Amino acid sequence: MLLDDKIFLGTSTQPEYLALRYGNRHGLVTGATGTGKTVTLQVLAEGFSAAGVPVFAADIKGDLSGIAKQGKAQVWQTQRAAEIGFDDYRDAVFPVMFWDLFGRQGHPIRATISEMGPLLLSRLLELNDTQEGVLNIAFKLADDESMLLLDLKDLRALLVDIQERSKEISSRYGNVSAASIGAIQRALLVLEQQGGENFFGERALDIADLMRTDRDGRGFISILAADELMRSPRLYATFLLWMLSELFEELPEVGDLDRPKLVFFFDEAHLLFDDAPKALIDKVEQVVRLVRSKGVGVYFVTQNPLDIPETVLAQLGNRVQHALRAYTPREQKAVRVAAETFRPNPAFSTEEAITQLGIGEALVSVLEDKGVPSMVARTLIRPPSAQVGPLLPEDRRAVMSASPVGGLYDQTVDRESAFEVLSRKARDRQLAEERQRQDDELRKTERSYQDERPRRSSSRQTPAEAAMNSLARTVANRLGSALVRGILGSLKRGR
Repeated sequence: MLLDDKIFLGTSTQPEYLALRYGNRHGLVTGATGTGKTVTLQVLAEGFSAAGVPVFAADIKGDLSGIAKQGKAQVWQTQRAAEIGFDDYRDAVFPVMFWDLFGRQGHPIRATISEMGPLLLSRLLELNDTQEGVLNIAFKLADDESMLLLDLKDLRALLVDIQERSKEISSRYGNVSAASIGAIQRALLVLEQQGGENFFGERALDIADLMRTDRDGRGFISILAADELMRSPRLYATFLLWMLSELFEELPEVGDLDRPKLVFFFDEAHLLFDDAPKALIDKVEQVVRLVRSKGVGVYFVTQNPLDIPETVLAQLGNRVQHALRAYTPREQKAVRVAAETFRPNPAFSTEEAITQLGIGEALVSVLEDKGVPSMVARTLIRPPSAQVGPLLPEDRRAVMSASPVGGLYDQTVDRESAFEVLSRKARDRQLAEERQRQDDELRKTERSYQDERPRRSSSRQTPAEAAMNSLARTVANRLGSALVRGILGSLKRGR
């Protein structure tokens, strides 16, 4: 039942396959909690990996991590394999890289402020239109003055500089109010408390590291530990959207290949669209539509198809629908919407079937020849081959120690950026002002001495006068040196 150019999903009245050449046409996995979405996600990830396609997926509850360990088929798995006639079923293990924004359960994963950009950062900080405008000015100023924005301290330093130069900057770029800057600074503080400082900085993630294959030609499955990250849902959603946009920006156009270059699973997809402004939804729709030509398949995983805007939903050609409940008007609407997105099957009512599906059973429709959706089929999903369920901490550490990117991202890199540039400018400005003040005081002292001393016909200094002037210069030089050391000490990064 296993074929080289297809992923075996399960059996309806016949084996159901997802053709690899249509794997970049995106997909949707939906269903209520406990109906089998995670197992379906694992089946898809295993299938793509076995076909040599790298995969990226967020692990919300830790259940997906078991894919890194040799499976030991449980009773339900062997029974399901026998029930669907899956004679090729074998235990297996797949190459995995673990990632974690906090660096605890996987390799640290970072991006720079500049890479994130003002649109996504405004979404993350929950800024209003006025505050977003100020943030856009900040990014424009950084670009015009060739300052890198790498981490949160860079952005904070830039906001302080903008506030100090508000009159000048307002005349060049538009009004910049202290209230808006203060609001952005408070939002940055909240983000930092949520762990955002771990994400922003260098070494930034190299997209190429997500697109590795092992010596056997299987695609690496990159798993993002997201259990802790889910406590900050905006950070989770913005991070995954940033990754999607990076794939779009970095990868070359390749058209339709015989299989995708990477498959990206976006679990808890509703978080991306909750309260999202139309401008952001338009951008997501554009990226999803165009990233296909980069050889990337995007698969949204969520409970309810209503979680996905229609403009995005229309781009998702491969669909697996697990059971939905229909107790409330909204749930009943979701069932109708889900049913209407499938190509009807005269053998059964799609709308009725959605509410009757058992655990591990789903309605499946995938793209077939010429990109036409297959007739919806009521399908028993095949069992995964790797371990089902969480990986033990010691097993996770063993996988990480053998990772091809081990050590690459462990140490942060802090090169010169906006913080250092602005700190140096502030230090130089303070030094210049202090030296000017000292020079003014010294000249004032010399004039006072000249006015008070007796007139002489000779302009030559007496030995006492020469000694006094020498002493004044020495004291002034020592005072200036002490101020320089003090300022450098308080701005350690400017050394």
